[in-house]
This record gives sequence, C-alpha cells and structure tokens, in this order.
Amino acid sequence: MTRAPRPDFLVIGAPKAGTTALHAALAQHPDVYVCDPKEPKYWLCDGAPPPAWCGPGDKHSQQEWIWRAEQYFPLFEPAAEHQVRGESTPFYLWSRSAHRRIAEDLPRVRLVAVVRDPIDRAYSNWMHLWSDGLEPESDFVTAFGREDERVRAGWAPFWRYRELGRYGEQLQHLHRHVDPARILVVRYRDLVDEPAATVDRVSRFLGIREGQVDTIPRDNSRAFVPPGWRPRVFGPVVRGGARLGQFAPPQVWRRVHPLTIGLLSDRSEAARPRLDAVCRQRLVDTYADDIGLLSELTGQDFEDWLSPESRGSYAERSATVTRLVDRGVSARR
Repeated sequence: MTRAPRPDFLVIGAPKAGTTALHAALAQHPDVYVCDPKEPKYWLCDGAPPPAWCGPGDKHSQQEWIWRAEQYFPLFEPAAEHQVRGESTPFYLWSRSAHRRIAEDLPRVRLVAVVRDPIDRAYSNWMHLWSDGLEPESDFVTAFGREDERVRAGWAPFWRYRELGRYGEQLQHLHRHVDPARILVVRYRDLVDEPAATVDRVSRFLGIREGQVDTIPRDNSRAFVPPGWRPRVFGPVVRGGARLGQFAPPQVWRRVHPLTIGLLSDRSEAARPRLDAVCRQRLVDTYADDIGLLSELTGQDFEDWLSPESRGSYAERSATVTRLVDRGVSARR
C-alpha cells in the first residue's frame, strides 16, 4: 500500500541552534528522506500567504514560503517506502498556531526540537543578520532591546532575538497539543560535543537504524563583518537591494545577495568576537525563569546557561572538542 506523501518527523527549532546541521546529518542517513527546500514553513501558514512582514529583507524571504497544500505535500513523494520523511523549519517551536495545525493534521508525527543557550542563540541570530547587511544596529544589546518596537512595526519572527529563545514557554504550549512522548529535545552542545551519539539518539527516536552517520556538517554561520565605515556606507545599499528583491524571483536574489555582502567587509574570514561577559550577564535574568521551566519540563539540567561565559561559535566549539579529544579529555563542562 502506497503511503500518503506526508512528513513523519519535523525538526521544529530553534533558529540558530543547529537545526541546519542536524538536517544535513539526517540527509546522509539511508533511512531518511528530507525535502528540498529544507524550510518550507508550511505549518506557519493556514492555507493563506504569510503575513506582510516589513523588516529588512522580510518581503523577499516571504516569496520562498510554501503555503499551498498542493505544493507542500508533493515534496515528500520522492521518498522510498522504507524511508522516514521530514523537513526542518525552526520557527515551528516558536509558533503557537503551528502547534495546533501540526497536532490536528499530523497526529502521529514526531518532533525534534534543538535548543541552544538562549543568549548565545540570540547573539548568533543578530550576527547572522548583521553580517548579511540586514541588521541596521551594530550593537547586539541595543538590537536585543529593540525587539518590542520591531514587533509592533511588523518585522518577521527571525528578528525576535529574545522571544525565540524562550523554549520553556514554547514547549509548555506544545505539550498542550502534542504528546510529550512524540517530542525529543536535543541540546546544541550535544550536536557539537557528541555528534555521532546525538544522531543515534535522534535515530532511535525516529525508529530507524543507528550507526549510519558519524559526523555532522558545519552549521550555517556567517563570516563576521566588523563595525566600521563599510557597513555604515554599504549597509543601507544592501537593505535597499533586499527591498527590491521582493520584485525578483528568489533564485535571482540568491545570486545577487552574496555579491552585495562582499561590499560590507574586505575580509572573508574575520574573527567572530565572543559576547562580552558583562553584556551577557545583563541578559541572563531575561531567561532565568524560562530556563527553570525548560528544566522542569524535560528533566534536563540547563543551569550552565545562567553562566556569564559564552562558549563561542560552532567553529570555536568544534575546534575545542577536537583538541580535548586528541588529549583524551572530556569536552563537557
């Protein structure tokens, strides 16, 4: 009997928490079929186009949302009969309305939520948009504090640096719609520190073979753009181009945008600075209650997120793990 083309699992979050890396790792598994595009965003919509978000680059991005059922479900038709089928849209964890839609239409789907230290996640989110030339604010803490203003102005979810990291509230709401036994919470640090074991854990959860994937590709981090005259002068040019991008097919903008980013820096691999410990400490209280809620819901300990020290980018963490492994030392702390 031929299966209906529907996803068996969804990687639901969070943005800048390793969902792209996990998606790429699962794509290597012979028992898994993942759709293209990776993030169709279908369950964020309700049979209608996405809201008219109006932040820098938002209108261009909306062209890539797949909101029609007749376009979404055929994405899973190429899967072999033995493969579990899935997609990865990290905003599903954040979206309360997506929780309801997923529960109603996919009653047996399995959900994988990848979570990262919320302050490191927010900093990486800001870094991504800043280095793309879309974030006009060169100071992360200032940009973090402008969230409510930007939400009122109609900027898209990716600009919600603070809110996207409140996983406890998000998971608590998701539990009202989906049996917690069908939800797996994975830590970003485990993807970095123990990639093979983490993919095996996800494989067990999905009911497929273990031991098929032993590495996780590098995440989709950007090269850092240092503040200075280039982003001040060319940043408005990039954002203007992003506004014009709404009138061009997405594939055209994807070819042009990397060229415009090249205006922002004369260094292709500028070092990404860690978030200053003093700045980080100022933001810890924003998440303390939610971190406690997440620990209660999952039975996992997230107290390390309350530390004023950042563990750095994916590249830094991976390099640290490699050095420690070579020395026979545990990477955990």
